[in-house]
Amino acid sequence: MMRTSAPPCLAGAFRALSIATSTVARPSVLPIKSTQICAPKNVRHFSATATMSSWLEPRLDRNKKMMKGRVRVATGGSTKGTTVIWGQYGLRMKDHGRRISAAQLKVAEDTIKARLRGQKYRLYKRVNCNLGVFVSGNEIRMGKGKGSFDHWAARVAVNQICFELKGLIHEKIVRDAFRLAGNKLPGEWEFVHKGEPPVVGITKLNGITLEELKRPRRKVEAAQIEASSSSETPRAPLDTP
Repeated sequence: MMRTSAPPCLAGAFRALSIATSTVARPSVLPIKSTQICAPKNVRHFSATATMSSWLEPRLDRNKKMMKGRVRVATGGSTKGTTVIWGQYGLRMKDHGRRISAAQLKVAEDTIKARLRGQKYRLYKRVNCNLGVFVSGNEIRMGKGKGSFDHWAARVAVNQICFELKGLIHEKIVRDAFRLAGNKLPGEWEFVHKGEPPVVGITKLNGITLEELKRPRRKVEAAQIEASSSSETPRAPLDTP
C-alpha cells in the first residue's frame, strides 16, 4: 500500500493540537433561577376571543329565526333615547316608529361624512341593527317555514335620536348634513340641540312633569264643581203604573 505524504505545514498544525485538561473557571456572577410565572385566571386565548361586531351587523346567529315584533311605545312615561346625550346636535324621528334596514342607515352615515369632509367632528350612532329580517321570496307558496335571512334592521321608535354629532362645526353646516341624511331615511326627521326637553310619546316635556301629564288636562276648581251641581234642576220622578 502506498502512503500519501501530508504537507509539512499541516503536520505541524496537527501536532500543535492538544486537549486542555485545565478546568473551566466558574463565573463570578451566578445565574438567577427562573421563577415560574403564574398565568392569570379567567383569561381566554387569542384563538378563543370573540370577534368584534359593528352597529350595522351584530355578532348574532343568522340561522336563528326572529319574530317581526313591533316598535316600542313609551306608554309608561319613559323618555329614554329622546334627548341628545354625547353630542351637541342630533337627528330625531318625528312622525312614527318604524323598522329601518342597515343599508339605509349606512347610506345616511355616508351622506353625513361626505357633507362634513375635512371637518373636525365625531359622529355617534344611537341605534343598533340587532333585528334579523327573514324573507321567503316572491312567487312562493304560503307555508314551508319563515324563510331565509335577508338583512339586518333596527326598530326606531317615535322621537328617538338616531345620530348625534359633536365638533368644531357651525350649526348651519350640521343642520344641512342632517337634512341630507334625513332625506335618505324613511319617515320625517327633525334637528335637535343638546338641552332640549325630552319627549313622552308625542308630548314634549317643556316645563311639564310626568305628574302633570297623569292629571286631567283641564283643571276644575272645587267651587265650580259645587256651583254646577247646585244649578242642576231636580228631575221629576217617573210615574209608576
